[in-house]
Amino acid sequence: MIAARPALSRRLRMMGAAISIGAASMLSSVPAFARGPEGIADIAEKVIDAVVNISTSQTIEAKDRTMPQLPPGSPFEEFFDDFFKNRRGPGGKGGEKGGEFQPRKTNSLGSGFIVDTAGIVVTNNHVIADADEINVILNDGTKIKAEVVGVDKKTDLAVLKFKPPKPLTAVKFGDSDKIRLGDWVVAIGNPFSLGGTVTAGIVSAKNRDISQGPYDSYIQTDAAINRGNSGGPLFNLDGEVIGVNTLIISPTGGSIGLGFAVPSKTVAGVVDQLQKFGELRRGWLGVRIQQVTDEIADSLNIKPARGALVAGVDDKGPAKPAGIEPGDVVVKFDGKDVKDPKDLSRIVADTAVGKEVDVVIIRKGNEETRKVTLGRLEDNEKVQQANAKPKDESAEKPVTQKALGLDLAALSKDLRTKYKIKDSVKGVVVTGVDGNSDAAEKRLSAGDVIVEVAQEAVSNAADIKKRVDQLKKDGKKSVLLLVSNGDGELRFVALGVQ
Repeated sequence: MIAARPALSRRLRMMGAAISIGAASMLSSVPAFARGPEGIADIAEKVIDAVVNISTSQTIEAKDRTMPQLPPGSPFEEFFDDFFKNRRGPGGKGGEKGGEFQPRKTNSLGSGFIVDTAGIVVTNNHVIADADEINVILNDGTKIKAEVVGVDKKTDLAVLKFKPPKPLTAVKFGDSDKIRLGDWVVAIGNPFSLGGTVTAGIVSAKNRDISQGPYDSYIQTDAAINRGNSGGPLFNLDGEVIGVNTLIISPTGGSIGLGFAVPSKTVAGVVDQLQKFGELRRGWLGVRIQQVTDEIADSLNIKPARGALVAGVDDKGPAKPAGIEPGDVVVKFDGKDVKDPKDLSRIVADTAVGKEVDVVIIRKGNEETRKVTLGRLEDNEKVQQANAKPKDESAEKPVTQKALGLDLAALSKDLRTKYKIKDSVKGVVVTGVDGNSDAAEKRLSAGDVIVEVAQEAVSNAADIKKRVDQLKKDGKKSVLLLVSNGDGELRFVALGVQ
């Protein structure tokens, strides 16, 4: 046994060497992308001096609040007692204001980045909103007071300006349209007020709409983004800014790999206008639009379902003189394909005011091109989407005809008064809806007025019944209705006819 030990030891050493060699071979065979990109440190070193912290302060008027009710003997009882006494005046009675909290200052921190060595900084609007004082903190700790050049609430972007105390480093915008799913990106910012922090990840989605605004088209990334990163840059591997980190989705308040950045294509245009005008001057088409559902597409003979359905046209808008009408489907605008209503909203908004553009529409199955000279979307105007509005269905309804799960009646003076329908609205009024029908599911309700059936005007309930019966004979699975509310706002609804 004693003689055998050296031999065993040699065999173990040989096996260990083989395992080590095998492991090294496996590591060397791992693709570079699986280990992460090289050069992140070089990118960070190159751009980090252009990334700044944004410090704001705001005075808040707070009214008196009673102390939370806590169980007797709670370990937090003493803490809250001290907290509330310290927030009040002498004797815990609110000080000079007799029971009210004194005005107090709150501070918050976010991120931003320098795009011009003259001292121009880009950040999020929500980082600086309502601030009494804004300061930019450079990477070396230098703190400089900044002023607002302009803000755009709809894209949550802001441009600041400060007087440079020394030569600055600025970064450039890259082309966010060129990024691909899986591309590596680098985020730099001020998470949880910890100062310049570098994280890396990939682009996990593009053109993400999370219902934050009318022009949502976020870049989604799994690079760690936390509170305080807002307004900071998202870089590609060339050190170019391809997005502004704006928000996260998280049940905990910390990163779970769902971060969203405004794409640089949007940011660059907003920044340019804010610097030139101090405000946004967006294009305006003057239409109300809605989604082209599969049912609506089938009714309009559009395959596949695409585009933005025009539900209404503003009498004073640019679309009216160009001949665009309700029922038209916009499939291309200024040479750009329109996949859905959000696409059209973004493209129109990004187009210069006063520019003449070609608008390709589908009308009754045929493509037509209209020339439109864009107007300007005023700040108080909203990008309008067609939405159903519920009406009062409590009263008895004079039924003259039933079709599509609807009780229908000719418009009379009494019905106009009852449902508050303007005289300018023409068609057949809905006086009741079968709760189990497709019409109820599509939110049709008493007081709605059917203006057209299958793009043909109707004036009485018999017209609707006749058109629906004919569509059934023709083998159609759905019928397209143009529906108005009492104020004359139009929307399209497709109902099944089988």
